[in-house]
Amino acid sequence: MRARGFTLFEMLAVILLIGIAAAAVSIPVTQGLASARVNAASGELAAALRWTRAQAIVKGENLALEVDTAAATYTPPGKANVRLPKDMRVSITSAREDQVNATTGRIRFFPDGSSTGGRITLKRGAREWHVNVGWLTGAVSVVDTR
Repeated sequence: MRARGFTLFEMLAVILLIGIAAAAVSIPVTQGLASARVNAASGELAAALRWTRAQAIVKGENLALEVDTAAATYTPPGKANVRLPKDMRVSITSAREDQVNATTGRIRFFPDGSSTGGRITLKRGAREWHVNVGWLTGAVSVVDTR
C-alpha cells in the first residue's frame, strides 16, 4: 500500500503561490490606504476652515487659518500645527495681503461669515484636491480633480 501525503516539492509550490498572491494583493491595498489618508487630510483641512469661519462669527472678530507650504502644515487659530501626510504637497492661492512670506499664506474669515477667499491645493502623485473658500459667503468645498 502506498503512503498518502504531499511531497516536499508540492509543499514548496503551494507556499510559493501563497507568497505571490499575498504580494499581488498587498500593493493595491497599500495604495488604497495611502489614497484614503490623503482624502481624509483634505476633509480635515476643510473642517478646520469651517471651524475657523464659525469661530470668527461667534467671536465677532477676524480669524485666519495659516498654511505653511514648505513644512506642509496648516494652523487653525489658537490650535496646534497640523501636519499633512509626508507624501503630500500643498500650495495656497490667497489675497496678496494674506501672503505672510514666500511659503506661508492665510485665508481670513470675517465676523459676517465672508472671507478673503482662496484655494488650497493638495497634491499626491498625479492626483489633486482643491479646497476652495468662497470670498462672499466663506463657504468651503472640496473638489477631487481625478
